[in-house]
Amino acid sequence: MLSAPLFHGLWPAGARLCCTGALAVPAPRPGWPLPTLYCTPAAAAGLPSRAAALRLQLLFALRQRALHVLEAGLAAELHDALLTLRTEWPRLAQELELGRLSPQPGLPEELREELQALLSPAVARAAELREQCAHGFEGIALRLWPRLEVVVVRTMYGSERLYCDSLRQAECRGLPFYCPFYQAAGALLGVNLWPAEPVPRFVLCPDWAFCEFLPCLASKEPRTVLLDELWEGREYGLVVTAQPGEYRCRTGEVLKVTGFHKQCPMVEPVRRESQTLSVRGESIPEEQFCQSLCRTLSLWPGARLIDYVCVESSLLGDSSGPCAPHYEVFLELQGLRDLSEVQRYKLDQCLQEDFPIYKSFRFKGSIGPLRLHLVRPRSFTRLREALGSPVPMPRVLREEQLLQLIQGAVIS
Repeated sequence: MLSAPLFHGLWPAGARLCCTGALAVPAPRPGWPLPTLYCTPAAAAGLPSRAAALRLQLLFALRQRALHVLEAGLAAELHDALLTLRTEWPRLAQELELGRLSPQPGLPEELREELQALLSPAVARAAELREQCAHGFEGIALRLWPRLEVVVVRTMYGSERLYCDSLRQAECRGLPFYCPFYQAAGALLGVNLWPAEPVPRFVLCPDWAFCEFLPCLASKEPRTVLLDELWEGREYGLVVTAQPGEYRCRTGEVLKVTGFHKQCPMVEPVRRESQTLSVRGESIPEEQFCQSLCRTLSLWPGARLIDYVCVESSLLGDSSGPCAPHYEVFLELQGLRDLSEVQRYKLDQCLQEDFPIYKSFRFKGSIGPLRLHLVRPRSFTRLREALGSPVPMPRVLREEQLLQLIQGAVIS
């Protein structure tokens, strides 16, 4: 379920970027909503159905040609909203032209009637939508909203980087991306002072929460260190005390200290500990697995990665068969409908080349060969719908329900 409503943006009312509204993908509820900053009615963002909420937000955004900002809690939300544009633009254009909201799954009738009252026919805008979509979808955001200046997302690192890269290359080509804040454990911890840089880094703000840091290469009995004890170039696990009743919570995020702004450390989130693959203690972090996967794709001519997820064989139970512990990887690709066995083995081979410990276990037979599956289009959109809350996409599934969903989408 989306966490729904509109919220106060990065800029106050009347400021240059948000003066005419933004496509606001949901974020946590504030104490002072300012609906004049946004083009989406609050009711449209509060639906239990993620797909219905994103579609409604897209429809109301399409009515406004003068948007200055596309704003999303997660890059995946904006990615899926614009994917809806690719697949449903004829119907969206018809709804704009008639000023009539069609019935759709996940949209209660009483809410549809409430939102219907806010619509009116927009014939010229519908014609513009048809014309621009007929010319393809590269750079479609700037063609539909020519005054756009920036894409603002809450998270554009870790697993969300894949969606940011996809948007930059296609729908949002030509637009800068900005991640203003660093959040963890329900608290704001840092601010990004360098909006023009492609990789976000954050200055940690000492007064916003109490943070401790666990050195990643510590001795057998590590101790946490404080802000003034951090070293540039080193990685630390983050421990936060911010919410009432939550004391010294390990967030599971690892930060790298990239430097100092005056006396405040600048950090870059590098990985999530919960997303590390390990069936024999070999520990392959998500960002390094992704690098091996992308290197493998470069060996498959014509293939473009849309999305992926991994599973450790222990979650498969009896369905994994009598083989050694192994990984199973589910891919959504563009440009390839099937893979040969030689192509499928390339990923296992790249992992062996990139991770000597994994190669050692594979040589001994204590880790079995990786199994790779292709899934049908939009499988990962449905997977994000099933997650139930707007959280960064997990790259290692830990829940049987989510595993069953992605297994049911396998086509090869």
